[in-house]
Amino acid sequence: MDGGDTASIEETLDVTTEHLDAMELCAEEVVADKGYHSNAVLVSVKERGLRSSISEPNRGRRKWSKNREAQQPTYANRRRIKGARGKSLLRQRGEKVERAFAHLLETGGLRRVHVRGQIEILKRIVLQGAALNLGILVRQIFGVGKPRVLQGERSVQLALAGW
Repeated sequence: MDGGDTASIEETLDVTTEHLDAMELCAEEVVADKGYHSNAVLVSVKERGLRSSISEPNRGRRKWSKNREAQQPTYANRRRIKGARGKSLLRQRGEKVERAFAHLLETGGLRRVHVRGQIEILKRIVLQGAALNLGILVRQIFGVGKPRVLQGERSVQLALAGW
């Protein structure tokens, strides 16, 4: 998907809706960061029958004389993100989505890719994403939270158990 976040969200929502329909589920809410906030996006999300919890950038006082149809969805979104549930959703998004991307880009070294060709880059991204997901599953199965915890607490437990 080329273009900015506000341009790509329509396609993302379409693909997500298709995947959810295949699983016989339906979306109820859209949670996104400041990059996705625009009048057109908020109007589109409302037309789809979804609730938006999209962080709002600091733009100062808004003038609604030229774009009245965006006023109600913007105020509704603002009300939701200031509430306890909206703040919780945005925190979960940051924790689950942004942390994974930060891990892939910084720790995993995907900020710079040293392979040629889109197919090779895609292979690298898919393999690294699969490794990240595998790490998450292994930590859930064995009950260990973060990788560094395994170095300390878990190794002590294994040593005491005679491993």
